[in-house]
Amino acid sequence: MTDSSPLAGRTALVTGAASGIGRAIAEHFVAAGAAVVLADVQPQVTERAAELGATGAVRMDASDEQAVADGVAEATRLLGRIDVLVTSHGLLTEAPADTMPLETWQQTIDIDLTSVFLLNRAVLGPMLERGDGRIVNVASQLGIKGGVGLAHYAAAKAGVIAMTKSIALEAASRGVLVNAIAPGPVETPLLAGISDDWRSAKAAELPLGRFGTVGEIAPTAVLLASDPGGNLYVGQVLGPNSGDVMP
Repeated sequence: MTDSSPLAGRTALVTGAASGIGRAIAEHFVAAGAAVVLADVQPQVTERAAELGATGAVRMDASDEQAVADGVAEATRLLGRIDVLVTSHGLLTEAPADTMPLETWQQTIDIDLTSVFLLNRAVLGPMLERGDGRIVNVASQLGIKGGVGLAHYAAAKAGVIAMTKSIALEAASRGVLVNAIAPGPVETPLLAGISDDWRSAKAAELPLGRFGTVGEIAPTAVLLASDPGGNLYVGQVLGPNSGDVMP
């Protein structure tokens, strides 16, 4: 392993990898020497994998239990094993709590929280058996501070943070390190569901004065997945967030 290839010899499954933060993380993992399988519900995930020189791709609806089981099995077949899981998929919509349809709430919880549990559960068994593994769950700073019109999204991401800490407590003594990244606002296709007024107001309140880019988030995932860089992180929530949250 060299400084330029901190993930040499490692294998990784990255979800939400057809675009946005997931794609950037997959790209950085490949550049860092990892064998990577990209996963996404979007059909272009196969094209993205080819563009990045990844090991392969799987189409997967991460909110469906059987689809997760099948997708993880296929990724394991392609990689031989999964050393690192990054959950970077998600859904973001805007709705005030007093008029939010239950369907909107449930869809967000299913995609942004339950799916993360299903993926964590699917890879944990083999990791624990080997006594080695890394899980990086992508949450959000809104899971810490909340957001107007985003009660459903903030609740899901707060759940990801709490779940990450709980699984970390269960798994660390058995060689599996589980952590989260809680980005601030980032320029991704995910923001398509958010109004221009919200975006403008949010940028104005950030100490850095701007949203982040996906290339500024991905190195944090590389750190958490690397040896020795990530070796002491257990149940941590790292926040590349333009100063939006200062724990």
